[in-house]
Amino acid sequence: MFKKAIVRKPCKNLINGLTTANLGKPDYLLALKQHQEYIEALVECGLEVTVLEANENYPDSTFVEDTALLTSECAVITNPATHSRNGEIIELSQVIENVYPIVETIATPGTLEGGDVMMVGNHFYIGLSERTNLFGANQLIGILAKYGLIGSTVTVENILHLKSEVSYLENNNLLVTTSFINKLEFKKYNLILVDDDESYAANSLWINNIVLVPKGFPNTKNKIEQAGYKTIEVDVSEFRKLDGGLSCLSLRY
Repeated sequence: MFKKAIVRKPCKNLINGLTTANLGKPDYLLALKQHQEYIEALVECGLEVTVLEANENYPDSTFVEDTALLTSECAVITNPATHSRNGEIIELSQVIENVYPIVETIATPGTLEGGDVMMVGNHFYIGLSERTNLFGANQLIGILAKYGLIGSTVTVENILHLKSEVSYLENNNLLVTTSFINKLEFKKYNLILVDDDESYAANSLWINNIVLVPKGFPNTKNKIEQAGYKTIEVDVSEFRKLDGGLSCLSLRY
């Protein structure tokens, strides 16, 4: 169960964030509103939320998940693959060091982004993507092993991050798109298939027996509810324009 979360307000420079989505520029004021609603959803899930102020130097800095991994035993500061994001980890490191006694780091030439790391109990699946390389993944596996945790890699193709299309909902339930339905690594889980036309909703977020689901994907929401979960719809349309999803916007611990 999670007790706390860290988020960062979107900055005005958000409109210049990295993207491959081709959905147009995000509306900054609407993004602010949606971010506040996201915070309210986290609170409804029982979390105490630390809200960091916007940082205009880093357009993508609202996507805090990519810059750190918070485990039960230690925190890991990542090493984003995109140079424009590297500075984000400096300030966030200071925040995390105030709440975690043990903080590890991923070093170059390793790259690692939190969107590629999916926690399943004490096992962490690490997506090998354009943003996370084998050097970074192996560093993380070594760090996790020091604290009795396990890591393994999963090949990711044609999407930004592993968790763009795979989400663990606890209780052995895994939300997946067709791209991952036949992955040997996930055969032991109860797979909940997201329809191709709702693939964005594969990035839903389990928090304390409630699942946050992006607004506008009724079939996925219905499947999650049929699996026995309460859901909360959250509109993240402006963050989708920057390849971001529900998990990207917070660090939970």
